[in-house]
Amino acid sequence: MIVAIDGPAGSGKSTVSECAAKKTGFLYLNSGNFYRAITHALIENGFDELKSVDPRGKDIDRIIEIANGCEIEVRNGKLYLNGMDVEDKLHSDRIDRLVALYSSIPAIRNIVNSKLRKVVSGMDAIIEGRDIGTVVFPNAELKIFIYASLDTRARRRYLQGTSDLTLEEIKASIERRDTIDKNKRYGRLEKAKDAIIIDTSDLTIEQVCEKVVGEILKKKA
Repeated sequence: MIVAIDGPAGSGKSTVSECAAKKTGFLYLNSGNFYRAITHALIENGFDELKSVDPRGKDIDRIIEIANGCEIEVRNGKLYLNGMDVEDKLHSDRIDRLVALYSSIPAIRNIVNSKLRKVVSGMDAIIEGRDIGTVVFPNAELKIFIYASLDTRARRRYLQGTSDLTLEEIKASIERRDTIDKNKRYGRLEKAKDAIIIDTSDLTIEQVCEKVVGEILKKKA
């Protein structure tokens, strides 16, 4: 059974998806971390400035080559890139600044989508991202769209303590990310027509998790 959970950055979908996976015994995959891992690899190979991210530029073949060569695995809940644990390196300000632009390249989206489908083949899995229910797994048995207000999402990211930015700077960064994600030509942030909507703005993680688990058990039954 595939459960597709979509939603904007900071809506709580990662925490909720992981929580629901633990309660149901499903495999949990964060598609955004696959893009972050590829972005990390690109930064390590010198593509660390916004001017480097041009899908029509002379470096696009090299960018795709690096992305295609990334071996991404999930072991014990942690993401490994080319055999190295990179879980704690994926949420830097530098990756936050570049990941939406790299993930807008169609070839990279195809690479990630292929890797996601391969990992969950024949398994019960919860996969979260921004186009899981619309593009990656359009036939998923259950689709959920998790949402929260911009202020709530910025505050959550700020309280994570992983950024050196101020609360207002984080809010502006998330707003820019939303604009990019909603206007991508491929894999844009979009709610599937048959998705269940959950607004997490005034709910605890546990409350949202219980809602998701309830929907999964209902489908399983």
